[in-house]
Amino acid sequence: MAAQPTVILYRYDISPFCWKADNILLLKGIPHKRVNVSLLLPRPEITDDLGLNYRRVPIMTIGNDIYCDTSLMIPVLERRFPNSKSIFPPRKGGGAPDTGLIRAFSKYFVDDAVLPAAVTLAPWEGADARVIEDRTRFLGGNVNLVQHMLAKRGKGVADLDAHLALVEEQVADGREWLFDTEGPSLADVAIHWVCEYFKDYDASLLDDKKFPCTLKWFERMSEHLETKRRGHQLWKGIDSETAGKEAAAGQFEPYDVRGFDERVAKWLGVERGQTVSIAPAGDGLPYNAKDYSTIGKLVSLNTEEICVEIEGKLGTFRCHFPRLGYTVKPL
Repeated sequence: MAAQPTVILYRYDISPFCWKADNILLLKGIPHKRVNVSLLLPRPEITDDLGLNYRRVPIMTIGNDIYCDTSLMIPVLERRFPNSKSIFPPRKGGGAPDTGLIRAFSKYFVDDAVLPAAVTLAPWEGADARVIEDRTRFLGGNVNLVQHMLAKRGKGVADLDAHLALVEEQVADGREWLFDTEGPSLADVAIHWVCEYFKDYDASLLDDKKFPCTLKWFERMSEHLETKRRGHQLWKGIDSETAGKEAAAGQFEPYDVRGFDERVAKWLGVERGQTVSIAPAGDGLPYNAKDYSTIGKLVSLNTEEICVEIEGKLGTFRCHFPRLGYTVKPL
């Protein structure tokens, strides 16, 4: 049996998206390495060493392949590590897993609706000036970030309350896990890390009288994760140079594994082998996307992902982005 490729996660400790990636790797039982990066830009270990002009964290390398966005990392880990524990377990009673529905729940409900509401609870009025400057630049430089976030806080709290009501409705029948699965699924991981994030700012939102079943579920999930952590540590820390060199020397997944869908290419106005730019899109933020665009040669494209070859200081890499939530444009 061929050796499994090395997984390296570039992360920082206070990112809720990094917590999500940590917990996915934990539940799947995949050994990996970690590179801790700065909370703030610049991050030369990513932009220079890997050639990836991307501000979001985490990113993950598997061999020579770089994966951006947790929404893509999750199905990739399922596909490339088929012998690991699935985060799409079967339903209790023998039903097939609701894989597509769980992925949509995680992306469009949790990431795109619940998290933005939770972010308004952060103590922006007392945040480090460097954080304020960085996030203001991200928003275009013409926004008073503190006033902007404080103005949104009331609606954010109200929205969180409504979102938690939906979760309560889902678990009110006493089920153990959100989608009534044999074990915790991606759905449980997804909503748990957001609750973990906002409870530090306003624990009263998880009201045991209004949301008793949700609170029991949250405590159950927290205990499950803690039990897993107490088992044995799956990761070890390494420095960024070692990580970059290891990824550069690694094998990449053949392009034909993911293929090139000419129909999708035609719809998007791109061609195989063309130099393209890829940037996050559709999040409603007024930042200048070209400031965070990744430039590379288009080598793979399908309904799920876009892959480009990029050049970094340490070598050539294959960088993958989700199709949904990102734009790809020819240069």
